Parts: sequence; C-alpha cells; structure tokens
Amino acid sequence: MSLTIVIPTRYASSRYPGKPLADLVGASGQARSLIRRAWDAAVAVPDADRVVVATDDDRIADHARGFGAEVVMTPTTCRNGTERCAAALDPLGLDDDAVVVNLQGDAPLTPPWFVTALAEAMRDHRVQVATPVLRLEADALARFKQDRAAGHVGGTTAVFDQQQRALYFSKEVIPYTGRDLAPGEEIPVFHHVGVYAYRPAALRAYAGWDEGALEQWEGLEQLRFMERGTPVTCVPVDGQGRAFWELNNPVDVPRIEAILKTLGID
Repeated sequence: MSLTIVIPTRYASSRYPGKPLADLVGASGQARSLIRRAWDAAVAVPDADRVVVATDDDRIADHARGFGAEVVMTPTTCRNGTERCAAALDPLGLDDDAVVVNLQGDAPLTPPWFVTALAEAMRDHRVQVATPVLRLEADALARFKQDRAAGHVGGTTAVFDQQQRALYFSKEVIPYTGRDLAPGEEIPVFHHVGVYAYRPAALRAYAGWDEGALEQWEGLEQLRFMERGTPVTCVPVDGQGRAFWELNNPVDVPRIEAILKTLGID
C-alpha cells in the first residue's frame, strides 16, 4: 500500500489571508513559515512514500520549492483541501491502490503517529475515508469554550458510533456537556484533527458532488462525504502528552509558538 501525503494550501483565506506564508517562531528563535512547518511534519512520517504541496498560488509554490518540496499546481476553483487533493490525483499519477493523506497546511503540530494510525486503519479495504480524533483534556476543552465565547471559529469536534463511524462534526463543542465534570472524569469531547486518509475512488466521487447544506453551514468539508452516504471512520489517537492545535486565526500564532517552544522544535 503506497502512502502519499498531500498538503493542500491556498493563499486566500477569509479569516487569515496569506496564512501559509505566516512565520512561526520555534524553540531556538528560528522563524519558519506555516507551510514549511506543515511540510516538516509530513516528512517526519516514516510510512510516507511521497510528500507533495498542492496549491494554486505561485507565491506558495515558489516558497515551497525553495525549501525543497515537491509541488503540484491545482485549479483555483478548488473549494477546499479535499477537492485540491482530488485535483492532484492525475498529475501525480496515483493509481487506485494508493492511499492519499491530506495533511492540511494549518496543522503543523500533527505528530507522525497520527498519520501512522490512519495508514493502519486504511489497511481495511472497506474503509474509504479516515480521520484522527483526539480526546480533549481539561485545558484544551477550556480553550475550545473560550474561543466560542469570544466568537472565534477554532477547532472542530467529532462524535462517532461504537464502530468508530462519524455521526457528526461541528465547530461547536459537541457533545454538549451541561454540567461540571467530576475530578478525574473522562471528558466526552473529541477534537477532530485536520488530517484525512482517502482512497482515490472516494476522492474522485467527492470532486463530482455539489457542496452539501451541512458542509456549507459548518464550513467542514468532510460533511460532504457523510451527506452523500460515504462513512467517515474516526480513528482515536493518543496525544502522548503532546499538545495539539491548528492555526485557524491570528490569535492561534502565539499558542502554536508556545507549543513549539515546549516541545523543543526549532
């Protein structure tokens, strides 16, 4: 089973224009762009046969080639990262036996074992789409709730059934926890990590579907699969004590830089 990691990225963003080229300062004071840090995270995955940056912007393409990344140019009409991964299939010459991993360009803190867990899940050929979920700890749940109270659109949460099939994804905090948790009580909220594994057939089907109503309301691309009846497998992963956060808004920059320093990542 071949594993290709595609990092879909675009310059335009309603919440944070130019985000892929934004600098993040690491533990030693070295600044690296967001897209470079996402690429660093991808090449650290031991299972990856190939890592590619997929974009429609020459500024991002030139910058990525400058640090040695393979780049594939995709249409400006791609509305999200999944469509951009689908557009990269033919230029990359990927066959139907390949597994494509979408490591989104705003998730530079993705540990390599998250992708390894997805690769293991995809060994079951019944699985068409898989994505990691991470049980929140108390401090992370507090940040989620603080963002919502401040009107910031931050991380995504997920709920799934006993067979790990997604029931729903939302930018609200779900499930609703209407009481204070007891000391040591397991938090029932899972953070959806912005990484996906797909089979090429699922990607090609996705690209031919119109956006669904839930996808439009939530702004979550994976809901298109669910609205069309394609199950999304949620793969619980262990953070191993490592903090995880995505860069969704400018306010997330100092949060991620603090984590880089704590982890000792240059």
